[in-house]
Amino acid sequence: MQLRAGAYEIGKRGAVRYDWRDPYHAAVGLSWPWFLVVMIGLDLALNAVFAGLYWAVPGCLANARAGSFGDAFFFSLETLATVGYGVMAPATVYGHVIASSEILTGMMFTALATGLTFVRFSRPRAKILYAPSAVVARHNGQRTLMVRIANGRTSLLVDGAARFYALIAERTVEGAYFRRIHELPLMRAHIPVFGLTWTLIHVLDATSPLAGFDPAMLRAREVRLFLAVTARDPTLAAEVHDIHDYGPDEIAFGMRYAEAVTVDEAGRSVADLRRVGDLEPELAV
Repeated sequence: MQLRAGAYEIGKRGAVRYDWRDPYHAAVGLSWPWFLVVMIGLDLALNAVFAGLYWAVPGCLANARAGSFGDAFFFSLETLATVGYGVMAPATVYGHVIASSEILTGMMFTALATGLTFVRFSRPRAKILYAPSAVVARHNGQRTLMVRIANGRTSLLVDGAARFYALIAERTVEGAYFRRIHELPLMRAHIPVFGLTWTLIHVLDATSPLAGFDPAMLRAREVRLFLAVTARDPTLAAEVHDIHDYGPDEIAFGMRYAEAVTVDEAGRSVADLRRVGDLEPELAV
């Protein structure tokens, strides 16, 4: 199976994507299109089963045409949804037992579907915009690695925190290949109010795991950067999380981010989110 960290994919063998012993996790983890397909499919399957039970015993439904699976199916739809238009009705003890069982099943299925839909709608999601490329440029006289992000919501995020990591391919003295995660310390890893943009800066000094790296070394060592961001959304009263990654070809050397925040006539700071990823050559020193 495939796991994603941002756009980065890793494979996993021996793991089951959907463990039906844990149906809640499977249902919440489905994409919206697949969730709708599964719920509609389950509803139709349940109706087909109960319709088959009605159809198998002719005469158990009043006003249903003999041998008509369609009548039995539509009666099942109305019963499972607890609507009951009254044109067709159970006519025998058998019919009443099956209809009662279907009503109980319909109530449980409706409660389950409603609960899962609410959970999926109520999950807090971050709306953080990322520059398409990280940049390596000089900042305050130091060679730095920078990533610019922006708050894509119309409301403020508070208590923002960021963690920056580099996944680097390495070899042991014995020649064994492995990939190690190194944390990249940030100059400002926390921000009290995240309203517009936020440029995350890692100094490429002698203590940095990426000290001395150039584009060729990034490719040779299969470097991939991961940025994890958390913040609190006061509107939802919940913490939101997001993760983004950059490959070797998404790190621009000798470039810096163009200005994306301006001040309007009223003295207010205004961020143009369309320019979050705009680059320009760094100034010559």
